[in-house]
Amino acid sequence: MDFEKIEIKKDPVIIFMGTPEFSVPVLEGLIEHYKVRAIVTQPDKPVGRKAKLKATPVKEVALKHNILCLQPEKITEVLQEINALEPDLIITCAYGKILPLELLLIPSLGCINVHASLLPKLRGGAPIHHAIIDGYTKTGVTIMYMAEAMDAGDIISQKEVEITSEDTASSLHDKLQIVGRDLLLETLPSILNGTNSRTKQDEDLVTYGFVIKREDEKIDFTKTKRQIVNQVRGLNAWPGAYCYFGDKILKVWECYRTENVFDLAFPGEITAIYEDGFGVKVSNGEIVFTLVQPEGKSKMKAIDFIHGHNDLVGKVLR
Repeated sequence: MDFEKIEIKKDPVIIFMGTPEFSVPVLEGLIEHYKVRAIVTQPDKPVGRKAKLKATPVKEVALKHNILCLQPEKITEVLQEINALEPDLIITCAYGKILPLELLLIPSLGCINVHASLLPKLRGGAPIHHAIIDGYTKTGVTIMYMAEAMDAGDIISQKEVEITSEDTASSLHDKLQIVGRDLLLETLPSILNGTNSRTKQDEDLVTYGFVIKREDEKIDFTKTKRQIVNQVRGLNAWPGAYCYFGDKILKVWECYRTENVFDLAFPGEITAIYEDGFGVKVSNGEIVFTLVQPEGKSKMKAIDFIHGHNDLVGKVLR
């Protein structure tokens, strides 16, 4: 679609709310075609051993374009300031917090959200991770009206994206942020003109993709080959799946399934050494770890990990 030829019937007052890298192409595309009056993002966070404050990716865009940037701890702190701007539309994309009804009622055209799934599938804060972890073969982006309940608002538009067997959370993230940008720009004219569609979500089809917790990262070798491979892919490049090698954490970044059978091995037992890594027994067969990260070290090819450890076969990961 040629966004330069989009006809806008008025000059809308738009406020954007977002925080992580996923939001950046969406915001940049919005700035290119519309005037964004203000940007709301999370407060700067301390990073590293020196706890130096780091701006969110969205704040960096605001500074680059000299746009008013608000960073409240609680959104109620800036409700009056947002109201004073008299926004026509508030657009959110991975802001990171539930928005109160008082905010949703401020803009004349409502609040819309760019969500990285095909709602009502995968409501929640980690839809990209869970799309792969939960074995989905497709996902996408939804433009939706915001409601008080999490990701439960009416659907305006959607775009489907295939999940390939090679996709990780990182590669899917990169696909979806571009789809999100383009779909928003395609959809906005109809919202501003009042001609957009509006479809209620089917509550019987709801699934969730909640924020990843530490227990979601731990590999359970009693699960199937497919489940574990999907878990590793779905947690790459952040935060990573892990197990224990002895009393040390071993992160697993890449692995694949084999057709080999080791009936006498225990789940988690290292089964064999291969040219590209080492096999591990799981409930219904074997997977091969090819890229790992020992605790306190950088990522390394599994074959290099093997070279630093004698007699791996027979040892049990847990």
